[in-house]
Amino acid sequence: MGSLDPQIKISCNRRILLSGDGVSAVSEIAATYMLIKEMTTEESIDLLARTRLCRLACALEGQPYITPIHCVYDHNYLYGFSTLGQKITWMRKNPLVCVLAEELISAQDWASVIVSGKYEELPDIEPHATHRQHAYNLLQKRAMWWEPGYVETVLHGKARPMQFLYFRIHIQQISGHRGVPDSDPEPTLSVAQPRVARWFRKVFSR
Repeated sequence: MGSLDPQIKISCNRRILLSGDGVSAVSEIAATYMLIKEMTTEESIDLLARTRLCRLACALEGQPYITPIHCVYDHNYLYGFSTLGQKITWMRKNPLVCVLAEELISAQDWASVIVSGKYEELPDIEPHATHRQHAYNLLQKRAMWWEPGYVETVLHGKARPMQFLYFRIHIQQISGHRGVPDSDPEPTLSVAQPRVARWFRKVFSR
């Protein structure tokens, strides 16, 4: 298909009609187009700075794990708060993590930012005490900032100990994409009807 342009246009204007033998027709419906644009670093940071709830992904021994976190952006770091649990245990062993921040207005009007970085715990001892206090100062500016980190968690019928801690993620890479409605009636990327029909017949006739 050639090199990928930073702006990718997607058309959602076909309905696949299925029969007992597979695809019987591909009919046109009202066309709706979306343009996906690459966000600048500044735009990505702006979204990150105003997002309250993100999703944190970590991994251990080839097994990924993802969980929601409340975090705050400041000078190339994400600051967070949590109780001791699976994600902290895993990040202590493998500090390489990924964070997703997103805004959703509609299916065709959205933005997402992905951060790759390194986990750093902030215990209440030097030389981390200053950064720990900074994390608290940032987080407490937002309402209910301790959720979901510091709420009672029941696992296998037992409440988990409420041992809390602060941490930060050093951002090593950041990228973002935004989907916006497109008024251009002609899609940049399209698939011919016969080709779509042949593909569906091949799949559903197995």
